[in-house]
Formats: sequence, C-alpha cells, structure tokens
Amino acid sequence: MITVTDKAKERIVLLRKEEGKTTDHNIRVSVKGGGCSGLMYDLGFDEQINPADQVFEDKGVKILVDKKSLLYLLGTTLDFSDGLNGKGFQFINPNASRTCGCGESFSI
Repeated sequence: MITVTDKAKERIVLLRKEEGKTTDHNIRVSVKGGGCSGLMYDLGFDEQINPADQVFEDKGVKILVDKKSLLYLLGTTLDFSDGLNGKGFQFINPNASRTCGCGESFSI
C-alpha cells in the first residue's frame, strides 16, 4: 500500500486544479532506472488505469502503480515539503537502503 500525507493531498488537489485536470486524473507513481543512486521516482497525472495496475486510495487520492514498480514502493508514504530545505514531493520509502541528497533517487 502507498499512503499520502495531508500536505501531499493538498498539493495534489492544487496542482490538479492549476493544470486543468479533472478528478479522473489519478496520480501515477513509478520507479525507473537512473539518478545518482540507481533508481528514480516518477510522479504524474494519468487518467488511464491499465489492467496490470495496482490502485490504492488514501485520503481520497487514487494512486496507480505498475506491477514492476510496486515491489519497490510497498509501504511508501508520499509527502510534500515546502520548507527551507527544499520544496516538492518526497517519498518516504522503507524499502530504500540508500537515498541521494535530493531525495529523488534511491537504491535497494
């Protein structure tokens, strides 16, 4: 399961509105090769639910995850920070053994 903090939910709702997306546009989270630690998170809106997708819902936010990425993301919390140390979505991933300084890539 993937969970969403209240701050992340607020930011998702705001971004959806700013980008002219409807509530049919869900959040797609995936993992791709790259970044300074080997794997990178990818986050975006998607209105298509693929047959192999796992769908999670937390705080009214639907999250789509492809089968391959699910292994890396189970138990992850999606958060949003707008503090002095950086602004953006953050992944709190209990499966990551190492993360880079920017928090956008990780390794298992």
